Amino acid sequence: MRVLVIGRGGREHAIVWALSKSPKISKLFCAPGNGGIAGLAECVPITELQFEEISTFAKEQAIDLVMVAPDDPLAAGLVDHLESKGIEAFGPRANAAIIEGSKVFMKELLKKYNIPTAAYETFDAYEPALAYLRSQKAPIVIKADGLAAGKGVTVAQTMEEAEEALRDIMVDQVFGKSGASVVIEEFLTGQEMSLLAFVDGSTVRLMVPSQDHKPVFDNDRGPNTGGMGTYSPLPHIPESIVQEALANIVQPTADAMVKEGRPFKGVLYAGLILTPNGVKTIEFNARFGDPETQVILPRLKTDLLDIFLAINNGTLADQPIEWSEDAAVCVIVASGGYPGPYPKGLPIIGLENVKDSLVFHAGTALENGQIVTNGGRVLGITGIGKDIVEARQKAYADADRIHFGGKHYRTDIAMKALK
Repeated sequence: MRVLVIGRGGREHAIVWALSKSPKISKLFCAPGNGGIAGLAECVPITELQFEEISTFAKEQAIDLVMVAPDDPLAAGLVDHLESKGIEAFGPRANAAIIEGSKVFMKELLKKYNIPTAAYETFDAYEPALAYLRSQKAPIVIKADGLAAGKGVTVAQTMEEAEEALRDIMVDQVFGKSGASVVIEEFLTGQEMSLLAFVDGSTVRLMVPSQDHKPVFDNDRGPNTGGMGTYSPLPHIPESIVQEALANIVQPTADAMVKEGRPFKGVLYAGLILTPNGVKTIEFNARFGDPETQVILPRLKTDLLDIFLAINNGTLADQPIEWSEDAAVCVIVASGGYPGPYPKGLPIIGLENVKDSLVFHAGTALENGQIVTNGGRVLGITGIGKDIVEARQKAYADADRIHFGGKHYRTDIAMKALK
């Protein structure tokens, strides 16, 4: 088969890496790809929202499957567009991807079907939102309704911070149309867990659980990012909790989407929190997580392409899926200044010195034969070992072998599993 992956980040590198192992694939493309993906697939200079160019390329190259990885093209309807051209695509259609594209839609779906989540109110005008906010207590969570490159959520520790976040979203419109509506949500405390699932409508097959680290600095301090590292498995979270999440949240959500006439086919990502009152939903995403994918797919023993095809064919229930007992730890190496402004184009030195880890490129480019920085999260260094301790040691040893100006990473990834 000839397969095209859409996207350019660490998640897409991990997906391309996994697909590259499939004996069923004769040619692999990625649009637009990055400096690391170029070593595994032919990178094509087409961006994620150039729908006509993507479909034209897919036709010209006789592509058998287009795998749409990022949130923006899914929400904008790339899968629908490709299907309308007779091109097979993997990922949810726009009417299902709305579960990530609109936080208001997601929260109201969960309320309608009594699926556990934080208490909340939604607003599409600033003054009523501000009045409601002032009736609440900090800490409190402010969320822009639409996609905002992972930056539309503020966990405000003070009311001043909360009011500033609300003003940024609704008055200053820092996220554009994504901030036309907001969700104001109670702050929940507890361990967080990312639970991704392969879904073909009503059949839900969980992937191995993982845990992300959103704040930029050690000990969960500083502003939220797209994710500074992740690990799997979660030895400190019992399997009974995972099964509770499946029974009370993930399966009922898939069933709810079918009932709403929006059957979800693809990868459904549940961001969960383990509260004293049980597991609750923080968010849903309509695709693989980043950087969760960088620890989940290295543990997958089954051919990823077979799973994609089973989902598209509606035969997921009959598809065997095997996972490795190994542990995986991914450390994100970021640009200095991230998640604020950061430089680009800095040479990355030492990639050839990596010994024991997988290196997934998140924000890199290939310029004149040299890999350079091209994003806030630059590389994901994934160590694999018999347990978290060994995987962690490998990831950090290799992160230290790579250098570029202003390089930054957290030093406490996966420590929650070891306490």
